[in-house]
Amino acid sequence: MWGALESSRPGEFRYSGGGEILTCIWHGWEFDIRTGQSWCDPARLRVKRYDVQTEPGERVKGPYVAETYPVTTEGEYLVIEVAP
Repeated sequence: MWGALESSRPGEFRYSGGGEILTCIWHGWEFDIRTGQSWCDPARLRVKRYDVQTEPGERVKGPYVAETYPVTTEGEYLVIEVAP
């Protein structure tokens, strides 16, 4: 995870937002973990695109459920609590 380097004028820099941007090491996609905002540039992504369409009818719940875990911060570290 990384933050942002900001500048209001030449020669003046400020590092902010440390640990708020999550980057996929395989694809380089970037997301703000606080808001879910994507920082991916669609023009530079090389991912196969599939056309999809929706049809009327009842939605069927899939068999997969995402697991979630409590996350906190301790200084520069993210702490993910996984119960045994």
